[in-house]
Amino acid sequence: MQPNLKPFLQARVRRGLILGLLAFALGFFPGNPGMAQSNQALAAARSLFTQGTEAFLAGDYTTAARLYRESASQRPSAGVFLNLGHAEWKLGHVGPAVLAWERAQWLDPLNPDAKTNLRFARKQTQLDAPNSTWYEVCSTWLPSGFWAWLACLSFWTALALLVLPGLLSRQKTEWQQGLAAAAFAVFLLTLPALAGIQSRSAWGIVTDDRAHLRITPTEHGQILTKLNPGELAKLERRRGDFWFIRANNTAAGWIKASEFSLISP
Repeated sequence: MQPNLKPFLQARVRRGLILGLLAFALGFFPGNPGMAQSNQALAAARSLFTQGTEAFLAGDYTTAARLYRESASQRPSAGVFLNLGHAEWKLGHVGPAVLAWERAQWLDPLNPDAKTNLRFARKQTQLDAPNSTWYEVCSTWLPSGFWAWLACLSFWTALALLVLPGLLSRQKTEWQQGLAAAAFAVFLLTLPALAGIQSRSAWGIVTDDRAHLRITPTEHGQILTKLNPGELAKLERRRGDFWFIRANNTAAGWIKASEFSLISP
């Protein structure tokens, strides 16, 4: 006689749901050490941001840029990177300014100030805007983190609606099947955006005024061309202290890692 496994499976599912809810609750419990550290980092970032703003208003752009960078290292946000870009631009650092504004747009693609600043900077320096593929454009419609959450939520919602009724000995209703189909459709729609995020994560900005593109990944390698600060390029591979990049989808070569920074913070 075969044992009836349904009661066992039902008990395991209920236990899993209860443990999951407890883990979720403990993650947000005020006494959680991880939450306390996060609150401390947030407080430190806010303090640094306030000090940086005071230095910026006083005209001390060097100190302001340093404080904004420290604030961003504690808690990256579009607002911090926007102000960092303003401070770097005031100092005449085109590359770091464009990098900061690109990072602000990465975190908040709907921020109009980031788009305006980048358009202004590229017009002033005659830099080309990035040539984006259709799925890279799709990935900019929402913040990068939101796409990951949406994909995860839609996938597990569809799976739960399809599997749980059978485990709980309940018949699937039409609304459950319809909702599962809708959730799975949403999941499929997030895949191009996730591919776009993965592709854009290889984009970077030339930050050094003396950056050169070389044929070989060596200090004395033959120079192909000089790169402009603020120029956008795509990282293809790395070798030691040199990165192989492709600028404007045409010129390709090796650049020092210290002269190039990825946009994704």
